[in-house]
Amino acid sequence: MNEKLILASSSPRRRELMGYTGIPFEVITADAEELKTGAPEELVMENASRKAAAVAEKYPGRLVLGADTVVYIQSRVLGKPRDEKDAEEMLMLLSGAWHTVYTGVCLMGDGHRDVGLDQSRVQFSLLSHDTILRYIATGEPMDKAGAYALQGRGGMFVRRIEGSYSNVIGLPMALVRDMLIKAGMQIL
Repeated sequence: MNEKLILASSSPRRRELMGYTGIPFEVITADAEELKTGAPEELVMENASRKAAAVAEKYPGRLVLGADTVVYIQSRVLGKPRDEKDAEEMLMLLSGAWHTVYTGVCLMGDGHRDVGLDQSRVQFSLLSHDTILRYIATGEPMDKAGAYALQGRGGMFVRRIEGSYSNVIGLPMALVRDMLIKAGMQIL
């Protein structure tokens, strides 16, 4: 199997996190239809699998890593906001509350398939409406699940995290490491 891994994601955050592994990889964006509704655990694992499969089909013999992240609060799955109004509604919902971030990860290729899930609980500070609008005006929340970036300005809103920090960013690195080792890749 060709050792160069493919990351099936256009996320610069996932690219940065994968860079820490020291494993050579290339980014090829997956063209896969994503599910938008369902139980968050099943949703992210299915979407990660769809992304990995879409790329693996075009690159036989290569290992492909796909991932999908959602925020879950009050029985609602929050993906990326559709527009500024959607981001505002998401941030108002998160304000002063706990939510769960789910990330599904799928590693597949050349007869190998491994799917995993990580989850982290996050507590948000209470946010004023004005703060929410100013944050949205930065543009940062527009391409992030739950409309915030832990590693960016949105990190100022997070009081506490229970679980993986990298999971909240979009790629649970301990899980990814375990999956890569299981697939026979040497890390560090």
